[in-house]
This record gives sequence, C-alpha cells and structure tokens, in this order.
Amino acid sequence: MKIFELNNIGIKLLEENNIEDSRIKSKLLLEYLLNMSKIDLIVNNDKEVDDLIKEKYMKYINEMINGRPIQYIINNQEFMKLNFYVDENVLIPQPDTEILVQKAIEIIKNKKDNKLDILDLCTGSGAIGISLKKYIDDITVYVSDISEKALEIAKKNAIKNEVEVQYILSDMFSKMDNLKFDFIVSNPPYIKTDVIKLLSKEVQKEPIIALDGGRDGLDFYRTIRNEAYKYLKDSGIILLEIGFDQKNTVSELFKNDNNYNYENIELFKDLSNIDRVIKIEKS
Repeated sequence: MKIFELNNIGIKLLEENNIEDSRIKSKLLLEYLLNMSKIDLIVNNDKEVDDLIKEKYMKYINEMINGRPIQYIINNQEFMKLNFYVDENVLIPQPDTEILVQKAIEIIKNKKDNKLDILDLCTGSGAIGISLKKYIDDITVYVSDISEKALEIAKKNAIKNEVEVQYILSDMFSKMDNLKFDFIVSNPPYIKTDVIKLLSKEVQKEPIIALDGGRDGLDFYRTIRNEAYKYLKDSGIILLEIGFDQKNTVSELFKNDNNYNYENIELFKDLSNIDRVIKIEKS
C-alpha cells in the first residue's frame, strides 16, 4: 500500500466518525510515523508503506476515533510558532491562549525594565512562560504547577526551545516563599465541574485537574484574587485567560474586592471577537 492510499483510508475513517480536521490529522500522523516533513510526505506520496507502519497508523486512527487527541499521539503541539512536547499529564496549548501570550509580550515590553520577574502560574507544559522567555530574553521567568509530572514536561520544553526558566512545585502560591513578581500570567482551570462531562471526547482526555475550575468555574480566579496581591511588586500586573462567558464574573471578582485595591481592569478580545484576556493592576 502506498502512502496516499493509507492516507485516504485514514481520512475516510475519521470523517465517518465525525472527527474534525480529519485530513490534517491523518497527515500529521503519517509525518510522525514516517519521520517526514510536510514536503517530504508530498514528494514521497507514491512510496510503499511497510506493514508495521500500517499497523501503527490504524492503531492510532482508532485511538483518535475513541477521543485520544492527535497531540498526545505525536507528543507535539505548535504554539507561538514553537514546538512543545505534550502528553496526558498536561493540557494541550490552544491558539486562544496565544492571545494571552501576545498581550503579555506587548505589555511587558512597554515596561522598559530589563529586571522584570514573571510568574507563569499553573504552567502545565510551560507553553506560556517558555514563550515569554523565548520572545523577551532579558526577563526572569518562573513556571509553577502543582503537578511534578507537568514540571518535568515544562523542563523538557525549556530545553527543547533553548530557554532558561525557574521551576516551582507549588499548589498555587503555597510554595512561593518570599518571591515577588512584576507580572503574574496564567491560564488557570476555568471550566465548571458539571460542564466537563459535556465537552468533546478529545477534551475529556486531557487532565481534569487542568480543566476543572469548580462548581462555577471561578475557584482559581478567587485564589488568585485573594493571594496574588502578596506576590506582586508595586504596580504589578495580573494577566489571565478567561472563558468565553466569564468576562463579567471575573471582572466583578476583582472590582468588588476592597481588601486588595486592584485597579485598571481591562479586557482584550481574541480573533473571534470574544473577551479572552483580563488585565488587572495592583494599585
């Protein structure tokens, strides 16, 4: 069987099972199994495929039909034009989160201070913090997570993308000691507990700990509101990703808190014109 024939079989099976982006996913799988680039795959489209490759290909196609994300099969996700290793221990970085990183880069660069300390809270794969360090070299980036396995993956990704960051194994702020940051950037878990079971099979394969934001989806935002103030320098800034329907609830959390005097709350939209990022300043 030739490469293009195997590709067509995979596409057909994925489409029959209503798997989105079936053509893209089939090609990504073939590139991974054959160790070929996109161009190589096109040039060698008529090349024969051996039985072992066919067997693995069909195994992974069936796994995708059963909900396993292609990113966990090929252990890769592109984010901010960088490649990140991902597996079932971390959330898969999504394009929406690039808005958070892009906005953070813009605001950090405008600070005009080369001694800035940045915290990527709930880092997972390290995608946010590593991207910030890759595009702004003269900052110190800390990445933190409750999961030791997630931090091991973040370390792997820092090496992969040739940056140096600092690692903190911590349940939110519990192990931050006396650290102070100019920026706290985070994509925290924000999906309501009861909604998780309604999500696609692919999303449900991702770690629940990285998705579950509690009954109303706001548990982690409350912790950030209550604790971040202690770990921000004067005029420090918080930048958070929020869910598509959370702009009002998260804004009100910070607006109505007189204990910490947060101010200058701003919202930024993603490419779908949905409020995706909230910026909060410490007064």
